[in-house]
Amino acid sequence: MNYGNIEEGSFLDRPNRFIAHVEIAGKVETVHVKNTGRCRELLLPGRTVILEKSSNPSRKTKYDLICVNKNGRWINMDSQIPNKAAEEWILEGNLFPEEVSVQTEKVYGKSRLDLYVESEMRRAFIEVKGVTLEHNNIASFPDAPTQRGVKHVEELMHAVEEGYEAYLLFVIQMKGVLKFQPNWETHPLFGEMLQRAVKAGVHILAYDCLVTESSIKIQDPVPVCLEREQPEMQS
Repeated sequence: MNYGNIEEGSFLDRPNRFIAHVEIAGKVETVHVKNTGRCRELLLPGRTVILEKSSNPSRKTKYDLICVNKNGRWINMDSQIPNKAAEEWILEGNLFPEEVSVQTEKVYGKSRLDLYVESEMRRAFIEVKGVTLEHNNIASFPDAPTQRGVKHVEELMHAVEEGYEAYLLFVIQMKGVLKFQPNWETHPLFGEMLQRAVKAGVHILAYDCLVTESSIKIQDPVPVCLEREQPEMQS
């Protein structure tokens, strides 16, 4: 996935989930943030960010914030891009060996699951989660409690019961991480649901991405660790 008409800026602050102030070429601009998550470890004053300039002259904000440089590593934080990147990646033949068709936003049960893949060999639902949270080269999800995420995992488990294949694909929007794990501290129930999902037959996958200032592409598998580390006992 490629972006067009990008510019570099310096992050200043974020008054709310939807907008930020960024200095671009010496001028302070109010920009749209394409990720409503907390992103507190990403959006720090002075960090270099990448913005895509809108071609719509009637928009209130001229720019979308899509990428941030965290200690030398580009991290894409566009929450809309993982689904598009995953669809592109699958259609290129990277997950299934045969030719498949892909339908987006497929209604199943009480949810809309991101991708529905079909061929002569399979029927599969795929839920995609973008991952921007990283600490000590370990990626984790979510960065805030997500009841919606829990619901999606439940729907995938139900899909397996009804004879579908089911996948939960974590798209890690950066390179260089060692492994993926649930964010046990923030939402332990989500981690527990992933453990249950694996036992029910849901495939849990994590892939990193090659990220540049103007592009993102799913690249390599990342080990998934669903075991919860026990705190060390004090002697």
